[in-house]
Amino acid sequence: MPPLQLGFLLMLSWLGADAAPAGTYLCSSLALNETAACTSVRSLRDRFVCYLSPSAVSNMSGDDALSLAQRINESCTLNTTLGRTKGKGAPSSLTTEELQVVSSLVRNFERFTPAVLRVLDQIAVGLSVSDIENKISGEDLEASIPILGKVRGWNADQSSAIINKLLSSGYQISSGQRLAKLGSLVAGLNSSTLRSLPPEVILEAIKLHEFVQQIEVLPSPLKRIFVEKISSSVANPSDLVKLIPAALASYIPKSLLIFEGEKLSVEDLNSKMWTREQAAMFFRDVIKTEPDFSRLSQSVLQGYTCAVANEMDPERVQELATVMKRKNVKLGADQLSCLVKMVTLRGVPKDLDSYPKDLLLFLSPSDYAATGSCKQYFANVGKANLDLLQRESSERKRLLLEALACLKIPGTQVNKENAKILGHLVCDLGEEYIRSSAGTLLKELSQCESFLPGQEEAIRSVISSGNTVFGPPQVWSASTLNELTGLIPVFDHSIWQKVPKDVLTLWLKNFAHDSPLSRAQLATIVAELLPSRQKRDVGCSDAKKITETVLNDEMMPIYYSPEELRACLKNVSLKDYFPQILTYPFTKEQLAVVKEKLDETYPDGYPESLLPRLGPLASLITAEDVSKWKITSADMLAALLQLDLQNEQAAAVISRYVALGNPLNATALNAIDTKYLCILNATLLNMIDPNSLKLASLHPSACSQLTKDILYVKAKRAFSDQHYLRSYYTLIEPYLGGAPVEDLRALSKDNVNMNVDTLVNLRRDALMSLTPAEVKDLLGINLRDLSNWRNTPPIQEWARRQKQTELDKLGVGFTGGTQEGYMNIVTPKFQPPSSAPLGTVATMLHLLPALLLSFLMMSVLS
Repeated sequence: MPPLQLGFLLMLSWLGADAAPAGTYLCSSLALNETAACTSVRSLRDRFVCYLSPSAVSNMSGDDALSLAQRINESCTLNTTLGRTKGKGAPSSLTTEELQVVSSLVRNFERFTPAVLRVLDQIAVGLSVSDIENKISGEDLEASIPILGKVRGWNADQSSAIINKLLSSGYQISSGQRLAKLGSLVAGLNSSTLRSLPPEVILEAIKLHEFVQQIEVLPSPLKRIFVEKISSSVANPSDLVKLIPAALASYIPKSLLIFEGEKLSVEDLNSKMWTREQAAMFFRDVIKTEPDFSRLSQSVLQGYTCAVANEMDPERVQELATVMKRKNVKLGADQLSCLVKMVTLRGVPKDLDSYPKDLLLFLSPSDYAATGSCKQYFANVGKANLDLLQRESSERKRLLLEALACLKIPGTQVNKENAKILGHLVCDLGEEYIRSSAGTLLKELSQCESFLPGQEEAIRSVISSGNTVFGPPQVWSASTLNELTGLIPVFDHSIWQKVPKDVLTLWLKNFAHDSPLSRAQLATIVAELLPSRQKRDVGCSDAKKITETVLNDEMMPIYYSPEELRACLKNVSLKDYFPQILTYPFTKEQLAVVKEKLDETYPDGYPESLLPRLGPLASLITAEDVSKWKITSADMLAALLQLDLQNEQAAAVISRYVALGNPLNATALNAIDTKYLCILNATLLNMIDPNSLKLASLHPSACSQLTKDILYVKAKRAFSDQHYLRSYYTLIEPYLGGAPVEDLRALSKDNVNMNVDTLVNLRRDALMSLTPAEVKDLLGINLRDLSNWRNTPPIQEWARRQKQTELDKLGVGFTGGTQEGYMNIVTPKFQPPSSAPLGTVATMLHLLPALLLSFLMMSVLS
């Protein structure tokens, strides 16, 4: 802050001014000879203490720090998020700057007694793990639970440290009241402790409103354990739905939401948020119970299934679809594909604008003609979720071609009006359109999730040319970069080198924190600010020494080259700062230096609390590193698998977890399924208890056939007591890639309306053994979709094995089957001569003419 501005603020304080400019910080960035001004903090008017910087609250006496903390809590509640805003409930999360202020403030204390913690109140969120472990006695900690349990914003390390110290000091969670008393600290419970609690304790706690509020911020693995505990004490799904807190509803295993034959409360179901898979389990029962679809919540309606729709009158399905539009229900591609068939069963409606926009992706402009023009159709398609159709799919290509024809765009230049109509379809335009349209498409392109390599090159070419409203990169400002945030991931060195360095620095400091860019994407910008050529022997100058202020500055990476960072970290302890600095946008080279320091600090393995924070270092983690980790719980496994690990690294993590004696229970399986189910070997797969599949939700369709075979057997056993229910198919469907043909034939009699995607991914031998009639029965209303797969290898091969007369009965235009009076001879696959004795080969060759003659005779006689 310039001295004149600081002097002005101090003068306002001394004159009794009532407010300070928003976003200003007193004593910010002061030089050493100006720090005396900070001693005037005590004489500042109360309103100004809300704008102090970290340096302003450092090196104070304990009494002064306590007095200042009290003033901040009393005075800043109306201006900042440091405290509870009157009339607005709990305070929001602190900003980075505010966290730095409270962290600096609490470092002024030698001990934290209940009296001190009571005055600190929300400022206690600045306690470090070291403070918790060394500056608070177990007795004082237990006495301070009512205070600490009301503090918002604890991170995982802090809450875990407090809980672990409480439990080791003898604190007993013997009742729901004592569990609820923990308040915001409950997130620090580990899965082992939570599993050890009797269900009665959990049931008592969830009846207390103040405890239910704390559940919302718990990590997913803990939420799943709460659900397991609650469901184990409830006899039926109706009671479970009524009892479960809203924050836990989406974690109920779908196998526990089968109401068939039981009374359900639509009101209770409407009051909770469900996943699509969960809602599908009770959708049939809800539709039968509630005739007025408008009374159903968005969350319940997303459970729409083809099987249920097939049991309804087409008019009722149309009514249902219009309600879905009004309530903005988001459906998946399979659901929409089915819905469009049902809605158009008796002709295309003339009011398609009354149906979900995403439905239009599965129709054509000619279908829409009775509703409006093709331009209106594509304006709606442009606002739909185009990602429901696979990138580069024939359906998306068709939509784009039809849109260009409708808008009469003869060449490759798209104007602003047409770009607005195309909406999300702009993301599919080829590089030639991007180049020809100059900067016209940049606004729409910035909304795209990803680009093809050719598109990226075209965007860079347009940006570099300077022929856009933003001008050439050399004249950009920090505000310009902020407008271009959506396209920044596409920029490369050829663009960044032209942007003024001071502009990049200013943007990083003022805008980057609120941008949607990832840490890794920000790191590419940091790399542009570092010198390209590094000196080999670099020392650490006085100006570069790493202080507490530097460690608290998220722009720390731009101040040090990798060599300088290595030199300046030599005599610095980072024990209390590793979790914090790992969020900073360090480059890959800088991260390698940070990992060296981490290995030096913890040669026998990283602390368990630090493991979930290693995301930025993921590419540097070795199997040797993993072998030292103490992965002692399923929630720790879940946290680690959320890091951006390669398959080999994930396999090492899972193996380490199992080697330490941990089970592959539902919590572990749900964590693994996210990305790594297919890397499990047969040994690990066979360790899975079938009952765990009742509580987990796995999707092995992309895995090896061996994996699918093993999991199908386990899933069939897990759901064996539900095989007579209509919901059985919904439970077993993800595992059908390992089902034998006899099980598929049994399902063909149950009106399951299988998706063609599922059919294509069946076991090859099982698919080839199915007759056309059985395939028709399996697909039901989805039979028409089979025509889109006629040229794909598994379906094409299956069709060649069938009689053409049977294929004709499907009515989907299949050809290539065998004609009447002909045999489809499958060529035997003989072993190569090198792997069989010559005598055996000679014998086979000798018999081959006789075999062929026999086949010919049979063909003639037939």
